[in-house]
Amino acid sequence: MEKDARIFVAGHKGLVGSAIIRNLRSKGFTEIVTRDRKAVDLRRQAEVEDLFRHEKIDYVFCAAAKVGGIMYNKTFPADFLYENMMIAGNVIHAAAENGVTKLLFLGSSCIYPKFAEQPIKETALLSGPLEPTNEGYALAKIAGLKLCEKFHTQYQKRFISAMPTNLYGPGDNFHPTHSHVIPGMLRRFHEAKLSGAEQVIIWGSGTPRREFLHVDDLAEALYVLMTNYEEESTINVGTGIDLTILKMAELVKEVVEYEGEIITDPTKPDGTPRKVLDVSRLKSLGWKPKFSLKDGLINAYQWALENDVFNKSFADTRL
Repeated sequence: MEKDARIFVAGHKGLVGSAIIRNLRSKGFTEIVTRDRKAVDLRRQAEVEDLFRHEKIDYVFCAAAKVGGIMYNKTFPADFLYENMMIAGNVIHAAAENGVTKLLFLGSSCIYPKFAEQPIKETALLSGPLEPTNEGYALAKIAGLKLCEKFHTQYQKRFISAMPTNLYGPGDNFHPTHSHVIPGMLRRFHEAKLSGAEQVIIWGSGTPRREFLHVDDLAEALYVLMTNYEEESTINVGTGIDLTILKMAELVKEVVEYEGEIITDPTKPDGTPRKVLDVSRLKSLGWKPKFSLKDGLINAYQWALENDVFNKSFADTRL
């Protein structure tokens, strides 16, 4: 990418979008185009098309999405399917219609079958049933990456897609009920520490295994892909290393310096038994993560404390 290229980061206020902007600015890119939902609602086709017509955008990082944890996905599946499908379709189509040089669409590892062979290769896509609790979100992401693939095939557009594993870091969503596992745990252990609670209950059996990637490592991987990857097939982004949810809870407990007990609640859903990505294709491009999991957790917790997120009032984010 040229240093004076106009780069649209969709979802710039989110966990991924804000990390992409940090990464681009650190490399000297200055022509970064952003719009919040009040200015341009990416679910509305006319608003998106108007943005692309007027801004003369060269490159797109499509990181905008409606996201949430297991229970939020399970409770509002129609919202997750509709919003994310509209965002993907509108941004990708407008980019194609307005001569964008290259687009990178961000998916999620939840697109893969619930019982995919581990570690998950990109070829596992559509080879089996999805995890029911986040099917709506996964279907929308699959539609987006397939749309990129078809524009690549039919119109020779340089539209690519990347499938990141579970993410965390500065800019994460620390909502009391709608957050993902790491920010949710950081909040619960932090609050338990402050209140002097004797125990923290984590959902599920604690046995499912997950892989986690610091969002700044993701941002660097996306830059590598935008500059070096041209294939129509999607590519995994992760560490290739997993651990149990219980072990993750123990790490969070250590980082927060909580002294109580961890209790599992098997009556709550576990989700997919194991999810770790095969990242051999990405590593062949020369990328590797810089953050260890513990160092990344320290970084995320420090950011949360500095930004006072545990005292923040959260609004309902449904349609």
